[in-house]
Amino acid sequence: MRETGPGIAVAGNLIVDQIKYVERYPSPQTLAAIRRMELSIGGLACNCALTLAKLDPRLPLSVIGVLGQDEMARHVLDAFAHHPNIDTSRIRQAGQTSYTDVMTTPDGGRTFFTYSGSNALLTAADFDFTDLDAGLLHVGYILLLEGLDREDPDYPTAMCRVLDRARRAGIATSIDVISEDSGRYRELVVPALPYTDYLSINEIEAERTTGIALRDSKGDLIAANLRAACQRLLELGVGRWAVIHSQYLSGGMERGGPYVEEASWPIPPGFKKSSVGAGDAFTSGLLYAIWKGWDLARAIHVAGAVAAWSLSGAGGADAILPLDELLAKMQAFRA
Repeated sequence: MRETGPGIAVAGNLIVDQIKYVERYPSPQTLAAIRRMELSIGGLACNCALTLAKLDPRLPLSVIGVLGQDEMARHVLDAFAHHPNIDTSRIRQAGQTSYTDVMTTPDGGRTFFTYSGSNALLTAADFDFTDLDAGLLHVGYILLLEGLDREDPDYPTAMCRVLDRARRAGIATSIDVISEDSGRYRELVVPALPYTDYLSINEIEAERTTGIALRDSKGDLIAANLRAACQRLLELGVGRWAVIHSQYLSGGMERGGPYVEEASWPIPPGFKKSSVGAGDAFTSGLLYAIWKGWDLARAIHVAGAVAAWSLSGAGGADAILPLDELLAKMQAFRA
């Protein structure tokens, strides 16, 4: 895929994040004070579209999803309107806009309470590839899109139908999933992998998808197992790149190629404001690298920098800068 070719389409969750900063996360039946609240937009389609638009205003972008007919929808559309390279004509409006309460503790940890709302109305019928100016489709989150997670008469899920139709239209596919404490990964994520060219997920999601342990009893990353997990994702059907990102390091493998690993970028004390959307920021960096035609090692390097810089903003895309400027600032932390 070359820079002069078609752009990137991002599809799926469009969410308004109500980021609430709490003094601590309370135990059941106890109270904790909310110190302040910020309104941001989130979800895969919001985070990735805005991050990519900020990384490079020359990149043609399309957003596919469903927003409500309410003020929250206007908040999302206004954010997109600041970026002329984002085409929102494929956003349908129905129902009530999805929202998430993001409870954020002083150490940057976050817990999510989400209302599916209009996101549940997104179906395979919302995807028309006949005149889509895109060579790459990134869609998700699997496990949080009821209309695409449901069974399909001809495919394991409606998501599989969408991915297969995109490929048949000559569009490469990429997916992301949500971190969930459930056994649904085998029934909803695994069937989508044979229809997926690029996969970027965190270690929790990768562990539940592959069955390979990636966190120990303390919740720490088992780095020695990252390579095996990437290999397993390729065995399950991922077509080109399988990438696993974490707070400490990220690893990836290209089909027929070597395993690549890189430690996370260092950040100075006090730099981190919130980790909301950091995973989408990493994936956006990866998607941009795919669009540019860069190799996997460079892609992981750039994706890590974008994710690290995103930590300085309240929302996933709030702090993002043009890529050259962002990389220069991140490189200064390594001096």
